[in-house]
Amino acid sequence: MGGYDELHRRSIQHPEEFWAEAARGIDWDVAPATVYGDGRWFPGGRLNTCHNALDRHVAAGRGGQAALIHDSPVTGTVRTYTYAELLDQVARTAGMLRDLGVTTGDTVVIYMPMVPEAVIAMLACARLGAVHSVVFGGFAARELAVRIDHARPKVVLSASCGIEPARVVEYKPLLDAALEQASHRPDRCVILQRPQCAATLAEGRDLDWAELVRDAEPAPCVSVAATDPLYILYTSGTTGTPKGVVRDNGGHAVALHWSMSHVYGAAPGEVYWAASDVGWVVGHSYIVYAPLLAGCTSVLYEGKPVGTPDPGAFWRVVSTHGVRTLFTAPTAIRAIKKEDPSGIFAKKWDLSGLRYLFLAGERLDPDTYHWACDLLGIPIIDHWWQTETGWPIAANCVGIEPLPIKPGSPTKPVPGWDVHILDADGRDCPPGVEGAVTVKLPLPPGALPTLYRDEARFARSYLERYPGHYLTGDGGFLDADGYLYVMGRIDDVINVAGHRLSTGAMEEVVASHPDVAECAVIGVADELKGQLPVGFVVLKAGAERDPEELERELVALVRERIGPVAAFRRAVVVARLPKTRSGKILRATMRDIADGNPYTTPSTIEDPATLPEIAEAVKGK
Repeated sequence: MGGYDELHRRSIQHPEEFWAEAARGIDWDVAPATVYGDGRWFPGGRLNTCHNALDRHVAAGRGGQAALIHDSPVTGTVRTYTYAELLDQVARTAGMLRDLGVTTGDTVVIYMPMVPEAVIAMLACARLGAVHSVVFGGFAARELAVRIDHARPKVVLSASCGIEPARVVEYKPLLDAALEQASHRPDRCVILQRPQCAATLAEGRDLDWAELVRDAEPAPCVSVAATDPLYILYTSGTTGTPKGVVRDNGGHAVALHWSMSHVYGAAPGEVYWAASDVGWVVGHSYIVYAPLLAGCTSVLYEGKPVGTPDPGAFWRVVSTHGVRTLFTAPTAIRAIKKEDPSGIFAKKWDLSGLRYLFLAGERLDPDTYHWACDLLGIPIIDHWWQTETGWPIAANCVGIEPLPIKPGSPTKPVPGWDVHILDADGRDCPPGVEGAVTVKLPLPPGALPTLYRDEARFARSYLERYPGHYLTGDGGFLDADGYLYVMGRIDDVINVAGHRLSTGAMEEVVASHPDVAECAVIGVADELKGQLPVGFVVLKAGAERDPEELERELVALVRERIGPVAAFRRAVVVARLPKTRSGKILRATMRDIADGNPYTTPSTIEDPATLPEIAEAVKGK
């Protein structure tokens, strides 16, 4: 296969040859005669993604292997589906959708909790060539209405409720309210009745999931063009007009199948767990599609990293199910670290089978990296990607050649991704100099080809700033060894008295303090210097500190490691940070609060009560 350097060079210099080889890992109904043409991958090729995820494994004699393990501490249940059982349920659910009039090219909105039926629904749509759009379960009615109007689904698939550690969240009233607000009317809504809460069905519109699937005849796979859409995923934090990321069938299947062995080092038959949610891109790519395309066993977890019931929840799942590769967000590890700083709960479980821990979604600060390293004694792999890209842009590709780890860096660009750091004039920055992180076009297979019903916005958002390049929206630099450092969103660079400074670099310093569990640094308006950095810190469990003394220590630390130019003089201790449900810290909203600007509560927020807490903390300083 060759080492990393050779493979990456070949992928950039000879992309068609490289991806033609990768495409041989997928079953095609019509093999693509052209690898890349008219701005699209594998035009002329035909396939079915569901066939590649399920049918071909059953046909190859692996129907008895576990495909999906649903582990739900919030309901106290565990259920395993073999490939043959999952195929049967998916084919019947596709038959149900077909009987409701869903055909190739129609859209279906899926508004569900972390239950097997959510995965089954996605694959059933793929089986028919229908386009699914998963909306995170429990999203507010207004946000769901906006997405329904934009996606215009023929059918909505939902459930009676989702289950949080302390409460049951009724979905049906949210769906009813969304449909009242939406101008688009789906033909039908199919509701999965969960035993924890029964939903009232609206006569003439709502149907019972279990009854319909029981009576449905299994549907066969429908062959679609490689360039046909597989799904639409609306990016988190969308306000106004939704930004619907489109994923195609062919490039997506090829890239995700390739990534499982090359990036994650995962082999068929192994247990792979992405501790995310099917409402996010990680859930789409690495709970549902990639593990099944690769013939792995995927874990679907309905719970939290802490509180279901304790900070050992993740380690229980790893030990019980023999997880070989775990992928989650740094924020989950920070939550575990905060509750169990000495790792006592991890020691209760046999974790000897766990080979890698992959982290993405937020910057992995070196302190969390070292804590996880010391606790687990295995490679901790920071990697970086986006909803738009669908799979990693930069990673330590353990399936190709494990490279030396540099804490704070997601290592090097993954083969297929031609990453550049550009200055304001579009010139490549020298090593160590920060600029805009871009990817030279064409983007590799699996990345978004466009935005749903908005080609102009796609060009405006990603392509116009640096012609010939895709703008990631992140700032960072490449070091002399070619390692990428992503320092945060471009708008997280602050201007202090004319000096452009990365809040990400300051967060790294603050997070290294032994009493800090997690932190966020934002720039707030200052009449004299333009902006000044303010740190918000959450203390580790058991760390009883005088806030003013801690502030002095943090100011000294930033001064020592970054310099007085950072002008870091304020650090506020808070009980928790406002985050999206996928774990991203809401820095822009915190900035508005600190500046005294009006703000709206983002639709993706995990707990709206965190925002008044931030406002109170700012006022108290």
